[in-house]
Amino acid sequence: MNGKSEQKKKFIIETARTVFMEKGFIKVTMKDIVEACGISRGGLYLYFQNTGELFEEVLKMEQEDTDDVFGESIREETTPSDILALFLNEQKKELLNMNQSLNKAVYEYFFDTTIPARENLLKKQFDAAVYVIEKLIQEGAQNGEFYCEDPRGAARNIMYVLEGLKVAAQTRGISEAAVDREILYVMQGLAADE
Repeated sequence: MNGKSEQKKKFIIETARTVFMEKGFIKVTMKDIVEACGISRGGLYLYFQNTGELFEEVLKMEQEDTDDVFGESIREETTPSDILALFLNEQKKELLNMNQSLNKAVYEYFFDTTIPARENLLKKQFDAAVYVIEKLIQEGAQNGEFYCEDPRGAARNIMYVLEGLKVAAQTRGISEAAVDREILYVMQGLAADE
């Protein structure tokens, strides 16, 4: 694709992201995307064949944006505990701002049994986050910031806590105090004895 085609594709993905945030996944049609983008139906189908394909591109873009934000915040002298705290703080922002989140759409997409078998991006993202957190915990344990006998288990536990908080935030709402309490509990569980 040339530069103009890439820009148009990116515009479609960014616009679709907003539509998916507003409506979830199930209720979004290609017509919704066409109207939001102000392009022809053929113009959309030139890039994407269905909402599932488009949503997967939205998820990939989200992950790239998250990686960029996270990467820019980390300096050479940043400690593992600082990096973990930054990660948990970013999760907190998402939890407290569910109307600017794709979580509802993500759950709808992955629970939709009518979509043909596909690579499970959600599992890949979960596993990648577990891996990164595990490495942070290992490094923090080596330098005395953390105490943890099972870094992989602790990393999985952190991700399951975050996943549970996302479901709670989406289904019944969650207070900032509740999120802070859970994050504090996670960090206290890793604290090395002074």
